[in-house]
Amino acid sequence: MANIKSQIKRNRQNEQRRLRNKAVRSELKTRVRRASEAAAAGQDSDELYRVAVARLDKAARKGIIHPRQAARRKSRLARRIAAAEAVATDVAE
Repeated sequence: MANIKSQIKRNRQNEQRRLRNKAVRSELKTRVRRASEAAAAGQDSDELYRVAVARLDKAARKGIIHPRQAARRKSRLARRIAAAEAVATDVAE
């Protein structure tokens, strides 16, 4: 445990940030999962994809995740959705 007053405050701030970042990361995973599950189920995933991309961009902008990680996740999600939609159209034909 820190004895210095400024370090005690810094520890409190770090804990608050850790919890906030943890919540945002959890939400990112949920949004991405919902978008890919909707595409796999053949549902309209455009709105879910748009929201997931917006959340990823916001997290990158705030420094919660690295900008390249956000770009990588968006790219992977777009590929998954495109593949699921391609399979859905093949089945429909």
